[in-house]
Order: sequence, then C-alpha cells, then structure tokens
Amino acid sequence: MALDLDEWLPDPQVRTFHRRSARASAHDLWHAAETVQVCEASTLGRVVRWRIPDTPRDIPFRDVFRRYPFAVLAEGDQWSISGLCGKIWTLRRDYPRIHGADEFLAWDRPDTVRVVFGHWVEEDGDRATLVSETRIEPVDRRARLRTRALWTALGKFERLIGGEVLRVAARRAESG
Repeated sequence: MALDLDEWLPDPQVRTFHRRSARASAHDLWHAAETVQVCEASTLGRVVRWRIPDTPRDIPFRDVFRRYPFAVLAEGDQWSISGLCGKIWTLRRDYPRIHGADEFLAWDRPDTVRVVFGHWVEEDGDRATLVSETRIEPVDRRARLRTRALWTALGKFERLIGGEVLRVAARRAESG
C-alpha cells in the first residue's frame, strides 16, 4: 500500500523520500521499524534530541512522532501520518501544539510551515519496503523564503541521515 500525502500537503516546497527493502514480510518490517530507538540512529538521533529537548535516547521513533511537537494525523496497521506546524528555522523550539488532522489542515499562522511525515510499508512477494516521506509547505511568502534559506543550508545533509532509521529497521527485520 502506498500512501498519497497529496491530501495533506499537495504543494510542498520541500519533499524528501526514502525507501529501504528487506527480505521480510510487511508485518515484520513494520514491527521492526516501530522498535528503532532514537539512539540507534546516531546522527538523526542527535539532531532530534537537539531540536526536541527532553527526548529520551531510548524512545522509539514511532513514539517520537506520537508526542509533542508532533500530532498523529492518521494511522493504520502498517502506516502512520504525523504532522507539526511552526517556525522550523528558529532555535527557540517553540512549536505550537496541534491536536489532530483538523487543526493541522486549518493551520494558517503567518511566517510558519506545515510539515507532514508519512511512514508505511509496501509488500512485494517475499520482500517488503519501508517508505518514509516528508513534506514541508510554507503558509506564506515569508515562510517560503525562510524555508528556502534553511533547505539551502541543511538540505544536502538530509540524504545522509534521512534513511538511518530505515536501514536499522531493515537489518532488524531480516535478522528475525
């Protein structure tokens, strides 16, 4: 099953997409992904803990996306969509609290963005693929300019760390 994030953010300024296959069932790969802890993805884990203070090192990423500053927007047996809103380019870490899909979709505070994170698994015979997609959509022109500046500075590093969790999950699923 492939998720379509267009209903959440149809016109993102930034879109990242990562895939990782494993010789495992979709169920086993999804379960493995649910158990990967922040400390097991060393670079991404450090970034998460810096940007979201008080994030425990041993918390699974699955739980990170279920607590502030994120909100679960929708989920199923082998997929999940979370979102956050705010000024992702500041160091203040003052993200507003959103409580679900309706607040996320209605978000329109000037000089902010909406960010959606989709995670799911696709099955193909004796293999399954874990997929992660992120989309950033600025609310207005000023936020678009700030997002462009942020992504110009940091976007090149995303390819290095964006697939860390998927690699750990695939290895775990294959090792049983």
